[in-house]
Amino acid sequence: MQFGIFSVGDVTPDPTTGRTPSEAERIKAMIAIALKAEEVGLDVFAMGEHHNPPFVPSSPTTILGYIAAKTESLLLSTATTLITTNDPVKIAEDYAMLQHVSDGRVDLMMGRGNTGPVYPWFGKDIRDGINLAVENYALLRRLWREDVVDWEGKYRTPLQGFTATPRPLDGVPPFVWHGSIRSPQIAEQAAYYGDGFFSNHIFWPKEHTQRMVEFYRQRFEHHGHGAADQAIVGLGGQVFMRKSSQDAVREFRPYFDVAPVYGHGPSLEEFTRETPLTVGSPEQVIERTLGFRDYVGDYQRQLFLVDHAGLPLKTVLEQLDMLGEEVVPVLRKEFAALKPAHVPEAPTHASLVEAARQAAETTEEVPTR
Repeated sequence: MQFGIFSVGDVTPDPTTGRTPSEAERIKAMIAIALKAEEVGLDVFAMGEHHNPPFVPSSPTTILGYIAAKTESLLLSTATTLITTNDPVKIAEDYAMLQHVSDGRVDLMMGRGNTGPVYPWFGKDIRDGINLAVENYALLRRLWREDVVDWEGKYRTPLQGFTATPRPLDGVPPFVWHGSIRSPQIAEQAAYYGDGFFSNHIFWPKEHTQRMVEFYRQRFEHHGHGAADQAIVGLGGQVFMRKSSQDAVREFRPYFDVAPVYGHGPSLEEFTRETPLTVGSPEQVIERTLGFRDYVGDYQRQLFLVDHAGLPLKTVLEQLDMLGEEVVPVLRKEFAALKPAHVPEAPTHASLVEAARQAAETTEEVPTR
């Protein structure tokens, strides 16, 4: 199982000091957080894509490419790549390039984002959101898998004899997760292609996440990619830890109350009771996270949000130390002991290359007439 962190890249005033970091400081902080994630033994660093204040990560591949040059083993991902408003041609080329730069340490999560105005900013209509996601991703898959593409659709100009460059590393495209908070159509899209499904798992009660994941698993099996419990599932979540739960709650409360993602709404107590947000001791985070398996089954990737809402970089790095030293080692051991042998691990570039090799050998062995 893969464990990691994701960042939405918000530039938020620290409510305890009133100080707002500059955009440059926030970008450098995200880089420092990614490097720390590798240092403490986490597997994945993912970052969102936003084109509006108070968020700064408008160009994920730029930052991820820089992080790739500074790391050796960290898997780089997104949380989210906007499949609706980005040109599929640009996505195909940008992430193939990042594959080469990182020696294959990259995958990405497709999504529609959570900001309605982004559609007209990029010349799109929000009412076409689902249809854009479906058409653009169908084209993206062809661009990665076919050397020469002739294509015509509804939402962009046709392509004639087009080759996206560079070609995917080793002839194998990056693995794709489809991220969704509430749209079963996106879960269906992931299941149709046999891709991964990532449930953000931050804003909703566990019953909602359970329904979404169960639907994806059923459709994954329906489309012939394997048994339902072999579908590739990832979960998001947010944690804040201190040695004692009382200290964690006391320190995190002012940050929660003004958080741009979920502040100014239900109380911290209500939110931690009704959603997977966990504010407490490392032992409580372990217990809560292990409980996710009870309602989504065995899954392949767990990402935590730890740098939101104006938390100082020093505090975030302390959170990563606790994740790496006290939480993730226990989670790795416990989840591994529970996982049946037939449930796959999270895909990596190496595993996808090997699967492609085996598929090619099988094809060669089939006699032709």
